[in-house]
Parts: sequence; C-alpha cells; structure tokens
Amino acid sequence: MGRKTGEKIKNLCIFAIPGCAIFFAVVMIPFFYGFYLTLTDWNGVSTVKNIVGFSNYTSVFHDAEFWTSMGLTLKYVVITVLLVNIIAFLLAYALTNGIKGQNFFRAGFFTPNLIGGVVLGFIWQFIFSRVLVEVGKNMGWKIFSQSWLSDPHKAFWTLVVVTVWQLSGYMMLIYIAGFTGLSTDVLEAASIDGATGFQKMKSVILPLMVPSFVICLFFTLSRAFMVYDVNLTLTGGEPYGSTKLVAMYVYDKAFTSRNYGVGQAEALILFALVAVISGIQIYVGKKKEVEA
Repeated sequence: MGRKTGEKIKNLCIFAIPGCAIFFAVVMIPFFYGFYLTLTDWNGVSTVKNIVGFSNYTSVFHDAEFWTSMGLTLKYVVITVLLVNIIAFLLAYALTNGIKGQNFFRAGFFTPNLIGGVVLGFIWQFIFSRVLVEVGKNMGWKIFSQSWLSDPHKAFWTLVVVTVWQLSGYMMLIYIAGFTGLSTDVLEAASIDGATGFQKMKSVILPLMVPSFVICLFFTLSRAFMVYDVNLTLTGGEPYGSTKLVAMYVYDKAFTSRNYGVGQAEALILFALVAVISGIQIYVGKKKEVEA
C-alpha cells in the first residue's frame, strides 16, 4: 500500500506539478498582477505606481468611446459567430457525403486559417483597395467602384468578410469530426421509419451535433471578442474610428495613451464579459446534449 502511494506521489510530481507551476507562472500571476495594476495610476513606463483604488473602473464606466467600441464589437461578434458556424456546418455537411475530391476541398477551405492575422489583413487590404476596385470599374459594379475601406459604413463589413473567410474552414473540421462520429445505426433507423432528409436533420443530426456546436461557438466567440491583428492591419480602426473594436481600443488606451491602469481595467471588464457569455453558452449547450 505504501509503495503504491509512493508511486502515485511520484507520478503526481513528475506530470502534474510542472504543468501547474507553468500555468501559475504564465496565467495566474500575470492575472493577479494585472488586477493590481487596475488599482494604480501607472502609465506603463514610470517606476512609481500610486494606488488610486477603484477610480479606474469609474473612469471606464464614464468612457463613452469604450462602450461605443464594445457595442461595435458585440455587433461584430453576433454576425461573425452566426455566419462562421452556418457556413462551416453547411460545408462540413456537404464534404461528408462522399462527393468527389472532398479531401481536396477540406484542405482548401482550411488553408486560410493557417495564414497569420497580420498577413491576412494586409492581403485583404490589397484586395479591397486595389483588386475589387479595378473589378468594379471594369465591370461597372457600383458596389465595388471605390474601396470599402474608405467608407465608414462598409469598412465594418470588410472585417466580417475576412473573419468569416478565415475561421469557417477551421470550424468546418470540427463539424466534420462531429458528422463522422454520428451513429450510422441511428441514421438508418430514422430512414427506415420514413424520416425525410429535413426531418433527419432536425430531429436526429442537429441534436447529436450539439457537442460540436458547443466547441465551435466557444472558439468563435472567444476569437471574435479578442480580435486585434486583423483589425490592426486591415482597417487600423479607420475610417474615423468606425471600425475600432474593443481589443484595439483597450490596447490604444494602455500603450498609446499611456493610461495603463484604465486600460487594464477595461481589459479585465472585457475578460469578465467574455467569460460570462462563454460560460452561459457552454452551460446551455451541455444541457442540450443527447446521446445516441
């Protein structure tokens, strides 16, 4: 008994403690230090950090620009999460039905996710500024006659287009894994009972795909809320600040405006919002999971 206990302790020390130590060092310590900075007036450079209490949080709630960027981000999140998951689900459904060359199409749709956000932003900036404008002029399409990036109303949709293009292939693979894991016995039983394609989708496939929905919604929610690289290189928050999402606003507040305490407080509020929304989404999704 004592030998087995000693082995368990040894295995714990070898496998668990290093991982916990790294997690504590790179996640927990920075988190608590970040919370401490929200209680100071630090500018990000000075060696002096005066404690100001919760006045930074008061400043956040009175910062109209922060809440404007938050509202824009919520709009962006809702649209991109819906479009990414709908397109990814449809692609996965089409590419699990044995069509010719489906592996080639899977690889092709996944490829955009391999491109870094910074590079992706510059590529699509060129497309929206040059390629589509030339196509619009030559074809007489007024919608592309001028760059969307220069229009305060259309620039937002460039972020949506690029995000959907980038993430759909990645989420498609998760849905493909879900489709390939479906029980063929259940699907065959539904067909024997006379269920149509729509009825099988509604009553059999969708309920069994809930775990995939939970994972994909979590990933798309977190990535959409925290998007910064594409926002920076594609639009830079322009024109006239009409595309400045909340992650970019928080960065500018902390590092450009040298108001690190307020910027860190805004980051903590954003973290709390994402954690609450993601937690609710996972909780609701888990309750709807069924077993075949």
